[in-house]
Amino acid sequence: MLSEKTIAIVKEITPLVAANAETVTRVFYQKMFAGNPEVKAFFNQAHQHSGGQQKALAGAICAYFTHIDNLAALTPAVELIAQKHCSLGIQPEQYPIVGKHLLAAIQEVMGEAATEEILAAVGEAYQLLADVCIEREQQIYAEQRAENGGWNGYRSFVVDRKEPESDVITSFYLKPADGADVPAWQPGQYITVRIDHPTTPTSPRNYSLSNQSGSDHFRISVKREPGLTADAPAGLISTYLHDEVQVGDTLEIGPPCGEFTLDTAQPVTTPVVLLAGGVGVTPLLSMAKSLIAAQPDVPLYFLQAARNSQTHAFAEEIQDLRSAGANVRTLTLYDQPLTDDLENQNCDDQGIVTEKLLRDWTPFEQAAFYFCGPKPFMQNVYASLKSLTVPADRIHFEFFGPRQDIESARLDEEPEVSVSH
Repeated sequence: MLSEKTIAIVKEITPLVAANAETVTRVFYQKMFAGNPEVKAFFNQAHQHSGGQQKALAGAICAYFTHIDNLAALTPAVELIAQKHCSLGIQPEQYPIVGKHLLAAIQEVMGEAATEEILAAVGEAYQLLADVCIEREQQIYAEQRAENGGWNGYRSFVVDRKEPESDVITSFYLKPADGADVPAWQPGQYITVRIDHPTTPTSPRNYSLSNQSGSDHFRISVKREPGLTADAPAGLISTYLHDEVQVGDTLEIGPPCGEFTLDTAQPVTTPVVLLAGGVGVTPLLSMAKSLIAAQPDVPLYFLQAARNSQTHAFAEEIQDLRSAGANVRTLTLYDQPLTDDLENQNCDDQGIVTEKLLRDWTPFEQAAFYFCGPKPFMQNVYASLKSLTVPADRIHFEFFGPRQDIESARLDEEPEVSVSH
């Protein structure tokens, strides 16, 4: 527990920290990469270039300071952080590195306002959060080891199959190189792919599992990523996987992680609505298949949004869901259909997800909603659900970026759906 004095100091400086949070995080990353360059391997430099990581960390710091006297409110955020850290193999000895450079960044940005008393309070608050995360991460590592076929760190998997799903998405079927079992996973989780890139060292990447648990392989479905900004290069690892990795090649894989899950082992008592934009379909397809296999009578609504038939992945698999479950409805939307897409019935309709569509097509007053996709798509879905007064405990999403980017959604912005999550 934090001392009352520390809580009072943190609450007092929260407005000042919030006003300078992104400046603090920019300075923090600069100091940490310069002082401890070995940690750079854990960070996607494309997200550094776009500013997404700095913004996400700033939001996390502000949330922690705001709830410093009610840490239970941070449980979902701690779980997200712990799962991400375990996907990268973060260890307790790396936490002091972060703490040192975070305090140094706050001192530099706040100047004389960062008194010794304030820095001591922030240091105490950071250590408490570090201890909470470390404890949860050790639990996750133990759970991974205990699974039949489970492991920590990285394990060699062979590419057994490589199949295009659309012009931009390719699936990779991965089997353990040692012939041993594949552990069970929760639908919605991701695995980590670590590649020793031949020209550009880079961080591992997380890819959602797009099949259901219980088979002898993992399946990931990877979108060929464009640059995050106009002056940034195309996705380094996605391009490498698409162009260079072939059947028979070996990849280093981390165990399943992630908190964006649908627990099909427990009775599902409400209708489930899955809303997928672009390659965000991957975790939702895993959820749909798993739910139908475990509880086929649960009402399931699966909406898939894509640009057109060229980028539309898993069309047949999603249509097959309707014959697999007793109460399955599907809807496919294209926002930029090709000339003959509607005539050939490649989609059900043209347009985007709207509040009216969700009101008319889903049982929004009872359903649990799960959604994943590009930022504009998710902003629009989130705003629509809020407008329909769907409570927070029935809204679940995964987004690899600052959560505040979704929660600042506006209904007057029309999204595209071609960018991956």
